[in-house]
Amino acid sequence: MNVCALCNKMIVIDKYFSRSATCPSCSGDLHICFNCTFYSESSHNKCVEPKAEFQRTRDKANFCDYFIFMDSDQATSKTDKNDVKKKFDDLFRQ
Repeated sequence: MNVCALCNKMIVIDKYFSRSATCPSCSGDLHICFNCTFYSESSHNKCVEPKAEFQRTRDKANFCDYFIFMDSDQATSKTDKNDVKKKFDDLFRQ
């Protein structure tokens, strides 16, 4: 199963899907950087694939040939890291 990065709802997609595919829950684009296995906030160009071209917008459909949809396990681990960071920041923000 896959998770939409925009609404966090579970979605079912084929291995190959159109660049113009949208989420049935939020109608957001699915072929976006936020849904890609290679997306990384800490990497150069926010992508760990060195051959990928720079994408100006991360939440809109793009033509990246290296796109691989992130599976639900990867999405969960990224969410967990963000939750831990938020809790840490909240601890010292008073």
